[in-house]
Amino acid sequence: MDANTTNAIADGLISYLGLVILLTFHEFGHAWTASKCGDDTARLQGRVSLNPLVHIDPIGTVLLPLLMIFISPNISRFMIGWAKPVPVNLANLRQPNRDDILITMAGPGMNFILAVALMAMVRGALLIHLLPLAEVCIRFASLSLLLGFFNLIPIPPLDGSRVMRVLIGMTYDAYWQLSQFGFIGVILVLQIPLVRQVLRSAVDGTLLGLATLFGIPLQ
Repeated sequence: MDANTTNAIADGLISYLGLVILLTFHEFGHAWTASKCGDDTARLQGRVSLNPLVHIDPIGTVLLPLLMIFISPNISRFMIGWAKPVPVNLANLRQPNRDDILITMAGPGMNFILAVALMAMVRGALLIHLLPLAEVCIRFASLSLLLGFFNLIPIPPLDGSRVMRVLIGMTYDAYWQLSQFGFIGVILVLQIPLVRQVLRSAVDGTLLGLATLFGIPLQ
């Protein structure tokens, strides 16, 4: 293994650490919002937590991201994944359709909030000349935006599909059955160049906007 490959894998593992942290906050957002909307299912299962171990999905959090790192080390710029879905009992929600959408959007919303916070940290790091910290925060902000936009794709088990379920009136049981094999569709969709291009454009455009907002020069 040459030095460039080793460095690329090391960079990928740093991004993987960020991925796990960001996914943890993403699922925490779902679980916390569900609790506030009247459903304690996630809270009783210990999911209203920032402990990554309670949110890990074997495929979306471990297998897929690590395969991306070791099969294609330069992929760290475009690493994606998902965590174990937060359980929601619609019968406990005060307004099931509205609350289900709120709970669903809390995950991507958390990623967008974290991206703003990370870019604010970049500004602070640059002010005190901590360039390595600034670079890591920019990378994690980009990754957080990618997760936010990625999860809006309307394919189970991604969040966009839960919103679509409400909009088209699909029963939760039918949706749950579809979700069992949805990760295959996610993997296939990510092989489409146009999908990757749209995600990259959304991430890069938003990151540039945040950098401009905070007065951060991006190379």
